[in-house]
Amino acid sequence: MSGPILEVRDLRVDYGGIKALRGISLEVPEGEVVALIGANGAGKTTTLRAISKMLRPVTGTIRFRGEDVTRLASHQLVARGMAHGPEGRGIFLNLTVSENLRLGAYLRRDLAGIQADAEKAYALFPILAERRSQVSGTLSGGEQQMLAVARALMSRPRLLLLDEPSLGLAPQVVERIFAVLRDVSATGVSLLLVEQNAHKALQLAHRGYVLETGQIVMTGTGRELLASPEVRKAYLGE
Repeated sequence: MSGPILEVRDLRVDYGGIKALRGISLEVPEGEVVALIGANGAGKTTTLRAISKMLRPVTGTIRFRGEDVTRLASHQLVARGMAHGPEGRGIFLNLTVSENLRLGAYLRRDLAGIQADAEKAYALFPILAERRSQVSGTLSGGEQQMLAVARALMSRPRLLLLDEPSLGLAPQVVERIFAVLRDVSATGVSLLLVEQNAHKALQLAHRGYVLETGQIVMTGTGRELLASPEVRKAYLGE
């Protein structure tokens, strides 16, 4: 097994007087899918935002591809191969689908490669190809989520952080999103996935972490967590 592409040690984040993360440590091995599951307010989104430097941790170290990136800014992480698809999609609603995709590649200068990757995105999500000239604010929720994933891939990430990609989507759209994530993983991109659909996330994941009130309380392979009575009762509705 190859070494971790991401190593997080003792990550702590405060919101005013609230201790949102209380010393999170986790790893994402190269080429693997890692899921973060937990109840609302457990600290899952905060973890991703701290890793991608949308938030400033109080303490902790973050190593990406062997480099200490704790003090780097978000755009410097993108340049090194990390992309973050935030909760709520974060696309530019007044721009077209194709314009959003081009913005995903804003740090790149290889025009032919950018165009080739846009066509790959359209192949992954054929509905976006049909909508490429459409203003993104007129897309359905599922189409906007597909665009958010496609745009994140335009930076050619080695590691993709995804926050709630299936939230609020119809079941058939959820199936499509997870099929694409499986395809993306098969190309060698590592994934750190926050997902309220714990069953889907753990089916996809090589391994997972369970968060409660800003702390990791359980870890294991996706299969082990799916079989855990505690996880099944708390997060799988059994």
